[in-house]
Amino acid sequence: MNNRWRTIDIVIASIIAVAFGVIFWAWNFLWNGPADAIPLPGRAVIYGMWLVPAVLGALIVRKPGAAFYTLTLAALVSVAIGTSWGWTLVVQGPLEALGGELAFALFLYKVWRLPVALLSGALAGLVASIYDVFVWYPGTSWASMRIPYILITAASSLVIAGLGSALLVKALAQTGVLDRFAAGRERALV
Repeated sequence: MNNRWRTIDIVIASIIAVAFGVIFWAWNFLWNGPADAIPLPGRAVIYGMWLVPAVLGALIVRKPGAAFYTLTLAALVSVAIGTSWGWTLVVQGPLEALGGELAFALFLYKVWRLPVALLSGALAGLVASIYDVFVWYPGTSWASMRIPYILITAASSLVIAGLGSALLVKALAQTGVLDRFAAGRERALV
């Protein structure tokens, strides 16, 4: 496997990142709007959306650093557009991205199947929620808030970021738009 990034890898990862940076901006309105009626830790069931770029970028580009690059850039785009969390995402985005990247690194960037995508989503969610409980919710109870929040966020990320990204890659591959990538050429394997 050639780990060198091609121009098309950079372009596609950047397009995914910018698109999700805009999606994050809209997702902030849901998190701080209608979903705000759901008390924490329950609201964490929708958290996984913020971690999709890491898994999706890695599954499409299939190069070391793809998860990190895509989610980090998406976080920076959301900061540039404007978010209620401001510049804290400059730190949090790359940390979450490292969690997503770790799953693919554990398999030496050779396994791109559903179980690794699920693990990537879950690890990104684990990192994100641990960051959150120490930075945003430091005075809360471990029993009633922090541990449930971590578990719900990790599960949400496994389903939304992990499974959702794998299904999205499969759907995109069927259209032929990923034919320039291994993900598109291995349609039956995604």
